[in-house]
Amino acid sequence: MYLKDLKLFNFKNFAEKQFSFSANINCFVGNNGVGKTNILDAIHYLSLTKSYLNYSDQNNIRFGEKFFSLEGDFADDSTEDIIKLLVQPGQKKIIKRNNKAYEKLSEHIGKYPSVMISPYDQNLITEGSEYRRKFMDGMISQINPEYLHLLIRYQKALAQRNALLKLFSTTHTFDAISLEIYDSELIENGTKIHRLRKDFISNYLPNFSKFYSVLSLGKETVSIQYISDLNKNSLDNILKENIDKDRVCTYTTQGIHKDDLIFNLFDYPIKKFGSQGQQKSFLISLKLAQLQLIKDKSGKNPLLLMDDIFDKLDEHRVAQLVKLVHKEKFGQIFLSDTHKERTEKIVDQISSDYKIFSL
Repeated sequence: MYLKDLKLFNFKNFAEKQFSFSANINCFVGNNGVGKTNILDAIHYLSLTKSYLNYSDQNNIRFGEKFFSLEGDFADDSTEDIIKLLVQPGQKKIIKRNNKAYEKLSEHIGKYPSVMISPYDQNLITEGSEYRRKFMDGMISQINPEYLHLLIRYQKALAQRNALLKLFSTTHTFDAISLEIYDSELIENGTKIHRLRKDFISNYLPNFSKFYSVLSLGKETVSIQYISDLNKNSLDNILKENIDKDRVCTYTTQGIHKDDLIFNLFDYPIKKFGSQGQQKSFLISLKLAQLQLIKDKSGKNPLLLMDDIFDKLDEHRVAQLVKLVHKEKFGQIFLSDTHKERTEKIVDQISSDYKIFSL
């Protein structure tokens, strides 16, 4: 499956734009600010129902307009699927597959998987645990539809439990029976989420280590550690042991919603000890390992979206990345760059079948 055509209407800086793509490599080149990243984000929307860059759908509507829409033609040897997405202020986001709307957006996740590598990924290293949990959740959701449903149920019960704790504090009351209703939901779904996260990381790490070793010419070692309250205790016990603390704080202080991933280079935090090139290589390896796992689990070749991929990488790491992409045969690739000559030189080493779009 590959993206054959793309149409944008009132999306960010584009009033109307249409592209016909190569099934192999597609490059968007031009100065900063012309919309290269926006095109990659439009593809991400059609794959995962949401922007990679902006949590608010309405903020992606072109200034002065009342809606935006995207349309993608996903094709393989025997079939074609037309995916349409429409966003209008004050109305529910609509996604249609061959003119039939999904009842739930979650039904679309995993059908046309994609992996985005972006400068914004730096947040995975520099910011708090929330970014790394979302990264982990997004990866698992693309290969396990049930995981997303578990996560939605857990987050709903968590919000309700927190609201009840705040009510107890405000009214100076406490009702253990009411709290147990939400505890049971958290325990049932949280325990399953924890197990799936542990299994995922176990399967994910070998590919991640392999890709980083290639990019660093085998000269650097990296590791990822999955941190969870549930690694040492059951969620049932955790909730019971922390009830007094939860009542004082008026929220649920421990659980899988506090999980984290620790990123290390030579057993030291890469956030503090990694160079820009090492950190970017780490992030690229994270995403390539994600792509490989989706490919292995689903049998599908995810779209690989690479935004400003060659910035902050020295020539040796760029050369290794090009060899890696060529060797692994990842499927359809979309990338952006500010230097047309550099892009053409690099992609020519991967395949003779490519398109370059100057913006």
